[in-house]
Amino acid sequence: MPQDAPTIGWIGIGRMGVAMVERLLKSGRAVKVWNRTRAKAEPLAALGAIIVDKPSDLASVDVLFAMVSTGSDLKAVCFGQNGVAPHGRGAFPKTLVDCSSIGSEESEEIRAKVKSLGGAMIAAPVSGNAKCVKAGKLGAVASGPETAFAPVKPLIESFAVRGVSYVGEGELARFCKIAHNVFLGVVIQNLAEITVLAEKAGVPRHAFLDFINNSVMGSIFTRYKSPALVNLDWTTTFTPTLLRKDLDLGLAAGHALEVPMPVTATTREALQAHIGMAEQKPDPAAYRAADFAALIETVALGAGIKLESENRKVLSGLETEN
Repeated sequence: MPQDAPTIGWIGIGRMGVAMVERLLKSGRAVKVWNRTRAKAEPLAALGAIIVDKPSDLASVDVLFAMVSTGSDLKAVCFGQNGVAPHGRGAFPKTLVDCSSIGSEESEEIRAKVKSLGGAMIAAPVSGNAKCVKAGKLGAVASGPETAFAPVKPLIESFAVRGVSYVGEGELARFCKIAHNVFLGVVIQNLAEITVLAEKAGVPRHAFLDFINNSVMGSIFTRYKSPALVNLDWTTTFTPTLLRKDLDLGLAAGHALEVPMPVTATTREALQAHIGMAEQKPDPAAYRAADFAALIETVALGAGIKLESENRKVLSGLETEN
């Protein structure tokens, strides 16, 4: 690591955070990490991460990354009682790079507070899940002061190997990420619908999805979701409730900017029906916490069929990358 390399802190070691920090560490960077549940961060120590006791222990790093669930979480870890700068006072890192998916208004408020503390904020939400991180398929979009973005771009690219698109000042990256996750919701809902349609006509799911993935409509996303849809494996990558949050953010942005989004609104209600269906399961909370691809089961029930695992090995497209 070069003598003048920036010191790096990281807050948020969930499914995504742990994979992203692993990439940073393997690229030769030293990283200090904090997570609300310390045990989730401890495996990173074996790779060289330094685990700190509280967010304020990261106040002196040059670049602070955050990967949390909501804007409220980001405010708490930055400015809460035990935050990086408790109550919005004291030292703060030179640059905050937030990779979370939060609304533009909350982001703008946090950006102003960071600026008042002498720092700059780069919004850098990502595209993909933890498997994409490991396979080198993650991408990112960034906005904020260009002078602050340039030094952190190589750090972001260490985990967003497909590249990071700089789209301008302020909260523009937030709108890109909201639009991205709206697209995610619409695609998974429609992919579930057409897969059930094909199955009810007599086409095995694995065969139909193989056709889709090799067609002009196939994508990294449709391919890496195929094993789950074929074998009904709902190991969580992203929950229905988090997807609902993002669809709500998209609809709110549409209302604010007077953009009609009827497909998004319909998808949101279909997703709500799936979330409500969890109440009929033996463990509703666990089902709501399962992967959002499980909504194909709700689509199937609406079609009058019950899905069974096809128990087939299906490639996800993520197997051969480093």
